[in-house]
Amino acid sequence: MSAPAAATYALLTDGSTVEIRPTTPEDAEAVRAMHAAMSPDNIYLRFFSMSPTAPEREAQRVCREPDDDHAALLAWQGDRLVGVAAYELSGRPGVAEIAFAVPDDMHGRGIATLLLEHLVWLARQRGLQAFTAETLAENSAMLRVFGDAGLPAKRRIADGVVEFTFPLPGREDNYRQGNYLESVADRESRADVASLRPLLLPRAVAVVGASRGHGTLGRAILHNIVTAGFAGPVYAVNPRASTVEGVPCVASVDDLPGQVDMAVITVPGPDVPEVAEQCGRNGVRALIVITSDLGEARADLLATCRQYGMRLLGPNCFGLIMPWIGLDATFAADHPLPGVVGLMVQSGGVGIALLERMSRLGVGVSSFASAGDKYDVSPTDLLTWWAQDEVTQIAVLYVESFGNPRKFASTARRVAQRMPVLTIIGARSPAGHRVASHTAPAATPLVTQEALFDQAGVIATRSLGELIDTVALLSCQPLPAGNRIAIVSNAGGAAGLAADACGDHGLQVVKLSADTQRELSRMLPPGAEVGGPVNATPLVSTDTFRACLEKVAADEGVDAVLAAAVPTAISDLRTAVAAAVLSKPLAASFLDRVESVLRVKRVPVTRRARAGR
Repeated sequence: MSAPAAATYALLTDGSTVEIRPTTPEDAEAVRAMHAAMSPDNIYLRFFSMSPTAPEREAQRVCREPDDDHAALLAWQGDRLVGVAAYELSGRPGVAEIAFAVPDDMHGRGIATLLLEHLVWLARQRGLQAFTAETLAENSAMLRVFGDAGLPAKRRIADGVVEFTFPLPGREDNYRQGNYLESVADRESRADVASLRPLLLPRAVAVVGASRGHGTLGRAILHNIVTAGFAGPVYAVNPRASTVEGVPCVASVDDLPGQVDMAVITVPGPDVPEVAEQCGRNGVRALIVITSDLGEARADLLATCRQYGMRLLGPNCFGLIMPWIGLDATFAADHPLPGVVGLMVQSGGVGIALLERMSRLGVGVSSFASAGDKYDVSPTDLLTWWAQDEVTQIAVLYVESFGNPRKFASTARRVAQRMPVLTIIGARSPAGHRVASHTAPAATPLVTQEALFDQAGVIATRSLGELIDTVALLSCQPLPAGNRIAIVSNAGGAAGLAADACGDHGLQVVKLSADTQRELSRMLPPGAEVGGPVNATPLVSTDTFRACLEKVAADEGVDAVLAAAVPTAISDLRTAVAAAVLSKPLAASFLDRVESVLRVKRVPVTRRARAGR
């Protein structure tokens, strides 16, 4: 959770944005007016009475000059005050009493829970050890807030009043802190997913800057949206055209005929903040800014997105693809296949290459996003989305910097327990680090990247080819239960190369069980080596090689099988590999392949044993 500073922005459970900041004496009138507008029931539940002077007294209490005895925070949406939280020292050392107020129409959106999290952070910084609170037994909303906070609460009920005591998590109390942080992470994840829906599952989209000219970004993106089969309304904004790509145009965002969830912006940099402001005023909830070189417009764009609670992908990005809803908001030459790989890149060029090579392999994507300069939507956001979208089975990232490494690591660690998370370690050389700065002004150093990925359980590859090989394997085959590899070949040299490649990468080449060896000796040609690696000899037939693969995979000491084969006129080992029925992962290395990797049915086939490791 971010520290409460002079002002910080956070997401509510419905995905909208609030600004949280400490109170000042100048806020007294806004606090009084918020309380005065609350319903009698809400006032009664907050103050245990219907006193007409309560709003004024509360405003003066929470907005007084700062001191060591109290702290108060406000939650704002735009110019509206939507929540107040405060604590007062109770007289007992290290203990403070907390209280909250939220307008009637803002209940159930997580405002009090969010304010409580920020109060906890502030209290821990000031050395407090516990919070206390009193609420009426009929105040189900506050009871739910306290119950879901992740803090171990002691309760006492007397005369219809529930008294809570919350020991605050300390750094030395790993168990208590772990439970609390897990609750905070769960709330943040739900809020993050809700905020991303208008971007990743929009019901209607608009392209602002859709030019009539061929070879322009706006027209190319609009063309892809139309041809990909997006089912919702699509609008084009161009004051000098009546239609583009068969889509009727309007002169400005203010003239859009219907509600739009997401807008793609391709106008020149100086015009981006004004367009974003129009989008915010008209209820657009997400922006994809393709435009680069915003310069001084950067701060205005960010401020506008925060003011209106819009999520922002980019700027300087390649766009977004959600194949399962027919949305391709990029300027890619071809639409990718729908599939199970979630892909986020910072560099648009790398994204184009990955999509093209994955499509050639028949590997589809569940979603693709280009982060570009990554002002807002980040790899952490996409990991959170993929963990719950019920489509993504493999997460792939290529980013050159991390805005919040600690949050990325904790999120990636949770997601890696559900699916493989892969990346490329980029910008490894000084020259690469300099080049990476075109999309990541503060590209993360190599040693930091490696430590971060290792801590988070991310599978880090060293090249684009290595990443493609790994994705191909994981998209075709189940995950291995361990690192015990059985190698089956029709040539001793190929088996040796495969064994060396496995050893170089920490994989254990197993010796097969005595039972398995006896079975193989009976089925393979004379001279075959059956201990492991298995050399079936060049004389092995197609059907025998298939049976050999199946027999080896059945060995309890084997987690995965690697077939390393060379072509002969005696057998068709590609057919053998394709026909094999195994309950464990199978990869194949055919040393005569020109392509670095391809697929034979659902088996990934590489041209070198190292790639199939």
